[in-house]
Amino acid sequence: MAIEISNSVILADNELEWQFIRSSGAGGQHVNKVSTAAQLIFDIKASSLPAFYKDRLLAKADHRITQSGKIIIKCQQSRSQEMNREQALAQFIALVQSVARVAKKRIATKATYGSQQRRLEHKKQRGATKALRQQKPQV
Repeated sequence: MAIEISNSVILADNELEWQFIRSSGAGGQHVNKVSTAAQLIFDIKASSLPAFYKDRLLAKADHRITQSGKIIIKCQQSRSQEMNREQALAQFIALVQSVARVAKKRIATKATYGSQQRRLEHKKQRGATKALRQQKPQV
């Protein structure tokens, strides 16, 4: 099975490493006996991703990306190992897709003359209101 990131980027299933570990937290005997938590490990540098994706992922400030260039996603929300696996895979796809979007450049704009005048008028009114609150000096 292949993992589709976009129309042009498809990853082979063997590029992902799965580990199933015991979940932490509440759950009693089930949590203590069954390894339902899914941990996905993906090596960015050794992957078949295009260079654009690799560079952007390695530069991204995300706690799931290690210094050595691996993505580690742990999912333990569900009692089912299969559900946790699906959720971890969905998070991985969303993370990789997030670097594909290039933010639009901001176009610098200038405040209009009318907006500047309204701002200054509001400042004058506010200053006058505060001036009325001040105590008059005792003579």
